[in-house]
This record gives sequence, structure tokens and C-alpha cells, in this order.
Amino acid sequence: MADARFPAGPVIRPRRLRQSPAVRRLVAETRLHPAELVLPVFVREGITEPVEISAMPGVVQHTVESLVAEAHRAVEAGLGGLMLFGVPEHKDAVGSGADDPEGILNVALRAVADAVGDRLVVMADLCLDEFTDHGHCGVLTDDGRVDNDATLERYAAMGLAQARAGAEVLGLSGMMDGQVAFVRDALDAEGFTDTVILAYSAKYTSGLYGPFREAVQSSLQGDRATYQQDPANATESLRELELDIAEGADIVMVKPAGPHLDIVAAAAAMSPVPVAAYQISGEYSQIVAAAQNGWIDRERVMMESLLGIRRAGAQIILTYFAFDAAALL
Repeated sequence: MADARFPAGPVIRPRRLRQSPAVRRLVAETRLHPAELVLPVFVREGITEPVEISAMPGVVQHTVESLVAEAHRAVEAGLGGLMLFGVPEHKDAVGSGADDPEGILNVALRAVADAVGDRLVVMADLCLDEFTDHGHCGVLTDDGRVDNDATLERYAAMGLAQARAGAEVLGLSGMMDGQVAFVRDALDAEGFTDTVILAYSAKYTSGLYGPFREAVQSSLQGDRATYQQDPANATESLRELELDIAEGADIVMVKPAGPHLDIVAAAAAMSPVPVAAYQISGEYSQIVAAAQNGWIDRERVMMESLLGIRRAGAQIILTYFAFDAAALL
């Protein structure tokens, strides 16, 4: 029935642009591409075959050999890169394995870099939590607090070891004050002026890290609320972003992605450098578990979640769905 305001019916019909898949594809404002996706991967010392991670169905702890095969697969899928996390057999108070040239992460970085060359961006997680026996991202004082400035020294050593092993991008994820400038200075002093720093600038404390802690066999007791950001705060994140950019970050990142799309959008609006976002383990596992129970369509929700992160302004997305999404794209 004609509306009294429009005797002949509405003149403006936005539905015209939604009438078919072809039209919707033509006018889509946001698109995903495999080259924008980075796959986080875990490499574990002392195993002879990949080990499934029960809290992350479809994700494994790799051997060095299986990780190299995964890197070749990533090249074939057109992914943008891999972000490597190490799972050592032995840990200590200062995370000695993190900068040991023969430590599992640095051995894996060399193997992957040698295997794929410049066909894939090889990234390294730069944080001590996988390597410390207390599970924190830094060195502890006698009374159990994370010592910011002592931790920076360890980050610099770790960054140099990763650069020497062939990492093109260092993912500074520890949320220590001044970490970008300190690591940048150390890299430049040793001639690694081309090594890229991806700063985890807005990394929030979250219950969604739970599956990741199984993946890296974390020793953490308690939480990281004294250095990761409070989910209640937004202005604080913008300040951290500004500081990291001023210190020389080449890329900045928001983590977790889904709960903080407002921060992703704010970062994209103010940042002169590329913005990344990390769809973390709990975000992945929620979707997978719900799909396994038949409650949602896995592929549809996966793509909706990634598209939402991209639409918010992230140019790079770290996601455990990278292979699945690339296949659909």
C-alpha cells in the first residue's frame, strides 16, 4: 500500500543495492584479502610430531619440521605472514631460552626464514612469558613485581637474537613502558635498521587468553593487570598508541580484537602507521565450540568476525582462522 507521504511509493530504495549477490559484491565497502591475514603458530621443543591443543580445536603445537611445512602451505594460500611463538622444555626466572640462539623459537625462526625467504613475512613474538618459570612477561623483583626497566634489557637481547635468526617483524607484546624505543635503539646499534617493530600498543587483560595459555604451557599464577590494559579504559589505549608511534613503532596493534573494535577504529583514525588487530585464542575457540555444538554456522560467523575487524580499520589481522578464511576468499 502506498504511503501518504509517497503516493507513488518510495522513490529512494536502498534495497536495490542488496538485490543479488553480484550487486552486493559490486558495492561492498569492505573486503578481505588473504595477504592481510597472519597466522599465529606454536613451535614446541622436545616433540617428534605435532600435538593437538585441546582448547583450540584444529590448532597444534608444531615440531620445527611441521612448522616449515606449515610455512610453505601459508605461501601457497597467499597469507601475509606467520607469527611464531616458542614453547620451550625448560624455563627459568629470566627466560634465558628467549635469547639463546639454540632456543626453540630462534631455531624455528631460522628454519622458517630459510625455507620461505621473502615469500612470506616471518614474525616473532617478543615476550618472555613463554620462557619464564613464573609466567610473567618480564623479570620479577624480590617482592614479586614485574621490573619494567630490567625487563627492557631482556627484550633488547631477545630482539637481537630474533633479528639474527631471520625474523623480519618483531611483535613486542609485553606492554612494558618504553619497550619500543629500547628495542629500536638496540636493533639500530647492531645494524638491524630494517627490522620492523610491530607494537602490541593496546593489549588488554582478558579472560579470552585462556586457550593460548594451554598452547604455550604457561606457568602464570594470577594475572597481568599491572601491565596489560584495563578493559574499562579507552583514552589510556590512545595514549599508549601515541607513545609507541613516537618511539618508532612501524605497526601498532590492538588485542583482543573483537571486544575492542572501538579501539581498533580509534587507532585507525589517528595512526600514521598500519594498524593490526589480533583475534585471540578465546575468540577463535568460542566460534569453533559453538559451531561444533550446531549453534552457529562456523564459516559464516568466522567471516563476519573477520570482516568486522577489517571494517573497524585493521589493515592486518592475526587470526587462527587464516587458512580457512583464505580458502573461502
